[in-house]
Amino acid sequence: MDGARIRRQPNGQPPTTVRSISLLVENSPGVLAKIAGLIRRRGYNIHSLSVGVTDDRRISRMLVVLEGDEQAEQVVKNLNKILEVRRVHDLTGCDTVERELALIKVSVTPGTRQEVLHVAQIFRARVVDVGEHTVVVEVSGKPDKIDALQALLRRHGIREMVRTGRVALARGSQTT
Repeated sequence: MDGARIRRQPNGQPPTTVRSISLLVENSPGVLAKIAGLIRRRGYNIHSLSVGVTDDRRISRMLVVLEGDEQAEQVVKNLNKILEVRRVHDLTGCDTVERELALIKVSVTPGTRQEVLHVAQIFRARVVDVGEHTVVVEVSGKPDKIDALQALLRRHGIREMVRTGRVALARGSQTT
């Protein structure tokens, strides 16, 4: 089950739940601003956000990931009140397929290049650029996989990194 994640907090603060909220919205200007504004007014930080058109060009799917508590359910209820929002589904705790994509530019030397390439191979990452002093790898998969690759490459010196927002769909015949 990928939908629910517990994030440990520093300094002994209680852990928070990472909530994944799937929305089907009208593909029109201003919808994203309304949704982000509602979440901001409720005091939640958007951990990740991905938006893309569905097979129907009039409809976009958003996946908003928040760190929240039980009160985040109020955000879900309020999202349903936005006219351009067609459907809201809290995927937290649901059995889902989740993926992210990351590009990671890593510093290499002649002595470390093979080790970086070997680590990328283990994670089934693709090398998409090779320079004299850097290698760029592309990796996709569950967020935990990307976190693990990032941790291993960090000791070589990550020069730049970009991650897409999380995308997710419920497993099986359930539609969200």
